[in-house]
Amino acid sequence: MENFSADYLLNRRVKIFQPLDGYRASIDAVLLASLVKNLQTGETILDIGSGTGAVALCLAARFAGMEPEITGIELQENLVFLSNMSAKENGYAKVKFINGDIRTPSPELRSTMAQCFSHVLSNPPYAFNDMPSPNQSKAAAHNLKNMRLSDWLDICIKRVKPKGWFYTVNRAEALPEILHYFYGRLGNIKIIPVCSYEGEKAHRILAMGQKNSKTPAEILPPLILHTHDKSYSPTAEKILRNAQSLF
Repeated sequence: MENFSADYLLNRRVKIFQPLDGYRASIDAVLLASLVKNLQTGETILDIGSGTGAVALCLAARFAGMEPEITGIELQENLVFLSNMSAKENGYAKVKFINGDIRTPSPELRSTMAQCFSHVLSNPPYAFNDMPSPNQSKAAAHNLKNMRLSDWLDICIKRVKPKGWFYTVNRAEALPEILHYFYGRLGNIKIIPVCSYEGEKAHRILAMGQKNSKTPAEILPPLILHTHDKSYSPTAEKILRNAQSLF
């Protein structure tokens, strides 16, 4: 196993193992997990493209009293190994990570992909035309290969139960493609721009929608990450340090 570090999320509520030289979780994963507002007993969660497991681990920590069943799917075998180590280290017995390619599922993955889930989240690779990183792990995590974003979204949304929710994070310029694919498939759509500082353009967007819902779409106020003294904003502090939902 390659060299890895032990890091922490949510003000040390979560211990996470990550490769020293390769893909490592970013703030986007914690923001994505914060979109899940409520969880009912018996509801299941799927994270597609789970990376080092940050989304699943953050949700397991926030809903620890419920011990939710959370499954992560990740292409890179070393990241799956570390994610399962992290779940065990934190005592999350109902959190598991599966290695596989969602385009050509293995028998084990096909069994999971045949199920539908109450909540499906995905922090997909952002880049299609960008120059890939020379680091193979980072390139696999950041660059879509032989697959469009709409193909990725299609796989994710098919795994959502009726009245279940899908959540994603992406670059702001991906919003037209995301909304185009959401149209007619999800309702109750909520778009949250993410800005580094007040008054700046959004560099990321958070998007969510509910299957079989007719509720109109909303563009919510932007999430401002930093104050002008470069500390976290009160809302960002609530999410990143205090393990609370954006809502």
